[in-house]
Amino acid sequence: MTEHNSGVRQAELQPLLDLTQRVGKDPLLTQASTGNSSAKLNGVLWIKASGKWMADAMCDDIFIPLDLAEVVKECLQQHVDPSDVYPGASLETALHATLPHRMVFHVHCVNTIAWAVRSDARIQLQRLLEGLSWQWVPYIGSGLPLSREIERAISAHPDTDLFVLGNHGLVVCGKDAGTIETLLADVRRRLAIPPRNPGPADHEGLWEISRDSAWRLPADDGVHALGTDAVSQAILAGGVLYPSCQAIFSDSRTAELFRAIPYPDPPAHLQAQWQRRYCNRPFLIFKGRGVIVSRNISRAESAMLSGLAQVVQRLGPTAPVRYLTKAEIADISGHVADRYRERASACPWRITNSP
Repeated sequence: MTEHNSGVRQAELQPLLDLTQRVGKDPLLTQASTGNSSAKLNGVLWIKASGKWMADAMCDDIFIPLDLAEVVKECLQQHVDPSDVYPGASLETALHATLPHRMVFHVHCVNTIAWAVRSDARIQLQRLLEGLSWQWVPYIGSGLPLSREIERAISAHPDTDLFVLGNHGLVVCGKDAGTIETLLADVRRRLAIPPRNPGPADHEGLWEISRDSAWRLPADDGVHALGTDAVSQAILAGGVLYPSCQAIFSDSRTAELFRAIPYPDPPAHLQAQWQRRYCNRPFLIFKGRGVIVSRNISRAESAMLSGLAQVVQRLGPTAPVRYLTKAEIADISGHVADRYRERASACPWRITNSP
């Protein structure tokens, strides 16, 4: 790492810090510690540390400085992932180091993801992003694999400043924060999808079923759409949509995790059985009723669940969805997913307030 005095950091990094915080506070752009941003200043790559939240850019020390030439020579040229070498470095450090742009933002924009998980995404985006210098990157694992694809793409079209990552998200590049913010606003406008209006949740029944238990109602009322919207349930039942969802919530029962379970009558009838069977789950979906969450659900898990609900509400009932393959799921279910879960849940603050 490279030492820099606070004056240089404050003066030169302020635009990066300001925009990072604004982007991080928008749940339609980032959820939990997903997303990252960077700036290349005087040979130093300032990049958001893994596990840090973009929303905390102005109140926490979320950026780490890396010698850019060293990252390229000792890591990229040696086919070594920088996140394996530099403690705390973002899992996407290779991506940021590969791109030649002075500033780079990678976000998990829910509207973008709703397009990026479609099998016809490239065709649809050609129409929606016409006139922009953009490229489509089919799904590939994070880290070195993604950086190599980006390197090939930028070599073919050096003027590219926008990348849509299949089943993943959005990368916006530019010379400064103002350029990136303008381009990001344009892309959001072009890719905006109005969410469906799900049916109302059964708040009274859900409260009754979770009363005096290890469960409670979610803080974000929008999460109930996973239980009240039949289209959302059908989409989730089909498979895994994108990696960060898999990394936070998955285990060997991925399909079961997102499957709605019957609502008992009377509500408390199966409560003891649920607590034994589902005690390790972060949430339960009840068909036609809504969602309850564990009282121990982490802040990161809550944010990711909210983001997932927003994505599926923007996918139509006839949308051709491209789910992650078994091989891709296996790839993100190993050490990368373990590191992601560990870092994404790094914040010790957990939601424990009662409904």
